[in-house]
Amino acid sequence: MELSIISTTLLLLVLLDPIGNIPIYIATVERLPPAKRIRVIARECLIAYAILILFVFGGNPLMSWMHLTDEAMGIAGGIILFIIALRLIFRRPEGVFGDTIDGEPFVFPLAVPLFAGPSAIAFVLLMTSKTPERTLELLLAVTIASGVSSIILILGTKISRIIGKRGLRALETLLGLLLTAVATQMLLDGIKQYLSQIGS
Repeated sequence: MELSIISTTLLLLVLLDPIGNIPIYIATVERLPPAKRIRVIARECLIAYAILILFVFGGNPLMSWMHLTDEAMGIAGGIILFIIALRLIFRRPEGVFGDTIDGEPFVFPLAVPLFAGPSAIAFVLLMTSKTPERTLELLLAVTIASGVSSIILILGTKISRIIGKRGLRALETLLGLLLTAVATQMLLDGIKQYLSQIGS
């Protein structure tokens, strides 16, 4: 699945799902003083970005150490994406991952798994493994997608007021449908590569 830098960035935006995460971010920080909410969200987004960058540069050594193949990552990533996509389409009140926390969040659950979740990490690992020569392009895509997602989440309260809960839910469902197609393609690519290796 050869992707341009624009396609990679857009796909990462879908995987990071900032629109779908707005209600969860708001609910998680609503007990904090208004002045502190933006700082907490910005900090969590920065932590998540650092985690994704870590996997951009450490993806290949990690996969080699764990003896993981591109085919395994493609199939595993497709399965994870498909499950998350279904949860986006058929959303539960407690959110995609069913995680709630009292007090000020730190790393969990905002940075991980809501921002730097299994789908985004699996995608970054897969791209790093399949196209190691395009690491700088992937780094740029992660940076742009993370930056846009961070801005959306920081402005989450205002966005929620403008488009309303129904608007957020509609966008979330649309993202879930797009993610289903991406997950299916990743699964098919992984299975195709595995079958071709068996046949050769």
